[in-house]
Amino acid sequence: MPRLVSLRKRITDLIPELAKFGVVGAVGSVVDLGGAAYLHAAGVEALAAKALSLTAATVITYLGSRFWTFRHRVNQALLREGLLFAALNLVGLGIAECVIAFVSYGLDLKHAIAYNAASLAGTGLGTIFRYFSYKKWVFLADTPAAAVAAGEAAVSGLVNVAGTSEEEALLDVPLRELLDAAEPSRR
Repeated sequence: MPRLVSLRKRITDLIPELAKFGVVGAVGSVVDLGGAAYLHAAGVEALAAKALSLTAATVITYLGSRFWTFRHRVNQALLREGLLFAALNLVGLGIAECVIAFVSYGLDLKHAIAYNAASLAGTGLGTIFRYFSYKKWVFLADTPAAAVAAGEAAVSGLVNVAGTSEEEALLDVPLRELLDAAEPSRR
């Protein structure tokens, strides 16, 4: 029975995050799907139209994800986080492009309905991939932030994790003192 309670709590805790991800994703989908359909109707080649629209949607969804959907999660250095987000979106684009290429060139269905259906299906598959990959690699779960942040801050100087007095105290201690304090426990 405790497993069911734990599962129920985990699902209940995910609902607000999933709802926010859905809203950000819906806005991104309008930009992506609407932009792709518009560009394709305007004469832009099918794969190029999808790539351009997804690029615009990526910028919008990154901002929404970082500052709204996953703002409660640990933020990484902005450059690292942005590059990971973009790389994972490229994989999502690859998934969508494969579906479009299969329908447009493999099945030789070139009309607008087939293109839009393939774009929608590819975007859906890419969205499933992106949600789980963002949580795993970009917007990290709450970890023992003090220990991780202190180590990263000492090494890179790029992580800003102020928040608790314990974290701030650890960040103020010089690296040498931390190493000296750890030395007796190794003996």
